[in-house]
Amino acid sequence: MSASVIFWIKDFISLLPYFLFAFFLSLVFTRAVRDLATRWQIVDVPNCPRKIHHQPTPLLGGLAIFFTLIILLFFLLAKTDYLTSGEIGGREYTGFLLGGLILMIGGFLDDKFSLPPKFSIVAPVLAALVAVIFGIQVEKITNPFGGIIYLSSWQSDILVFVWLMVVIYAMKFLDGLDGLATGISSIGTLMIFLLSLTAAYFQPDVALLSTVVLGAMFGFLVFNFHPAAIFLGEGGSTFVGFLVGILAVISGGKLATALLVIGIPLADVAFVVIRRWKRGGFKTIFSGDREHLHHKLLETGLSERGVVFCYYALAGGFGVLTLFLQSREKLIALGLLILVAILAAVGLSTKGRGKGLG
Repeated sequence: MSASVIFWIKDFISLLPYFLFAFFLSLVFTRAVRDLATRWQIVDVPNCPRKIHHQPTPLLGGLAIFFTLIILLFFLLAKTDYLTSGEIGGREYTGFLLGGLILMIGGFLDDKFSLPPKFSIVAPVLAALVAVIFGIQVEKITNPFGGIIYLSSWQSDILVFVWLMVVIYAMKFLDGLDGLATGISSIGTLMIFLLSLTAAYFQPDVALLSTVVLGAMFGFLVFNFHPAAIFLGEGGSTFVGFLVGILAVISGGKLATALLVIGIPLADVAFVVIRRWKRGGFKTIFSGDREHLHHKLLETGLSERGVVFCYYALAGGFGVLTLFLQSREKLIALGLLILVAILAAVGLSTKGRGKGLG
């Protein structure tokens, strides 16, 4: 066994207690939030055709992930310098937590009062702006055709803001099946964790943060996997996207890694937005329907768990590729992923029209 592999295993084992602590704390918070949401009647009632669950299900699940992270991050930042041993400082963590808090408040209001899209978009915009204001930035990105592209401050601000909004809404739109958004976000976090422990990128601070995030997501996923006992809710679905987006930025601009994990959901979002725009303009973009790829897969006869595992397999498979591919190869892989998404969308749409003609 090579020295690098032994070194990696030792790092992995040393981080395991943090994962377990976050996991069990998330379990406790998820149970508590589920009971509170039920008591406050903040539940998702299946009262329209696009909802595929059959029983009223508590919302606000993102609060459990957020509470877990805020407690552990406060403890680690106050008692150790593990999280600030690299290029990430207290200012960036403050922006990260404030952004999360904004999403939690906005999500709570949305889950409670079913806000219209023109109001529900406010929290994601503010969260992304706070992250930028508090210094979460991309200093450079790798040019897939060779070399490094260095970004000025304003270029970084625009890129980070747009990036966070894209990932937030990719996860929000993806949150249509039990465990889907949480699972895909977990896979993205796992890939960033694995990359941060490699010799080429070694970032122990990012590895620790990813470990805590992963534990918090896994603890919630125990209750969120089909049949779900609690849903992420508006705040949770946007927050898990925010987490993956932030991790991809602070880990040194690993946007390509995150893109390969969320490529299918992202392509699906693009197709849905274009289709809704053609149907009714901007006002219909945020209106729910059953036209997402995961809905189309359900119509083929796959079970809900089967569809979710298909997504997991694609996200995990392309994510693992990022551990071995260079920048240009990642670009090729991303193109292949988009092609798969297009073929799947076209094929399923054609099948759907064929059924409608019968």
